Amino acid sequence: MAKNETDKEQLKTLEEFGASLVKQIESGQQPSIELSVRSLSNVVFDEKTRKLGIGEKTSERAFFNVAHAKKFLQTIEVAAISKSLIEIDKTSSLRDVFYMAKRTIPGTKTNVVDDQNESDKAMEDLEIITGFTREQLHVNANKMGSVAGNVIIEDQGDTIDWSKLGSGGWSIPSNVEKIKFKKMNAKYVIYMEKAAVWERLHEDRFWSKQNCIIMSSQGQSTRGVRRLLQRLATEHKLPIYVLTDNDPWGIYIYSVLKHGSISLAHMSEEMAIPNVRFLGVTCDDVTKYKLERHYIKLTDQDTARLKQMAEYDWFKDHKEWQKQFKMMKTAGAKVEIQSLSARGITFISDVYLPEKIKHNEFID
Repeated sequence: MAKNETDKEQLKTLEEFGASLVKQIESGQQPSIELSVRSLSNVVFDEKTRKLGIGEKTSERAFFNVAHAKKFLQTIEVAAISKSLIEIDKTSSLRDVFYMAKRTIPGTKTNVVDDQNESDKAMEDLEIITGFTREQLHVNANKMGSVAGNVIIEDQGDTIDWSKLGSGGWSIPSNVEKIKFKKMNAKYVIYMEKAAVWERLHEDRFWSKQNCIIMSSQGQSTRGVRRLLQRLATEHKLPIYVLTDNDPWGIYIYSVLKHGSISLAHMSEEMAIPNVRFLGVTCDDVTKYKLERHYIKLTDQDTARLKQMAEYDWFKDHKEWQKQFKMMKTAGAKVEIQSLSARGITFISDVYLPEKIKHNEFID
């Protein structure tokens, strides 16, 4: 059985979920599951909290509906796997769950799942059904992030000093819920989309000189990274600055950190950080630091993404962001963070970031 009180809550919820389906069957009803609709049409933006959330639209998934049957079975299968993991106090990866669920249904040539995307979506459905994150349900994604700073934590009984982990820093796990902060000596956090930029700042010991925390994951931030950033913001009141390329995709990374993502709107309470600030690279930086010669032409996909974001509820009435979108569209080009290296290999550490933070040059 589950070994701690939190796991007992998850186990109880899963058992109640299963019991409700058994009750439907015993009473002669068709077993069915009611789920919140997970699409843009059912995503709402709360002006007060500045977070995305799931609306009131729901859909029913019925076992005897041919179109629903397989997804119904996949959800039940993933719930059973999660329950077994909690009972033996083990965790598994999303890839493990896929292989645990992948088998042929007896008497047929049909698999419960054919690819990992199906089991991943079933896990997201289970999050909505239970109200728990997949990490709380003992399922983790791959590790993909690094952090360094004057911070000491305790993780599963091990004491870890983020300032003494060599060139690679601490590898951020998928599940950061049980991490305990033993010592915190930092004024703010800089999160950057590119691991190469993190390595530059780490080699320059930016975190030590500026008394801050530097964090990165390659591209879009992982859930473990987002949750760790949120904990630093809420539990330790640290400002969070975001550093990305000057392109639509970099701005979207910032948007996901600040407001939550459309695909995971049901997890915004655990992931979104409304006070996060965009540090750069901005279109104004391109002019100020004469980066125009490093322009990369926007693709059709970039332009479409830019137009789409300009129309999001959380951007459409924001004057500064509308200005940035207009400047980028007019230039018809984007700029990478690494273009700052043309000013000197340590320019980003010695000049760019210190000056921007000192003069509060960020977009809120």
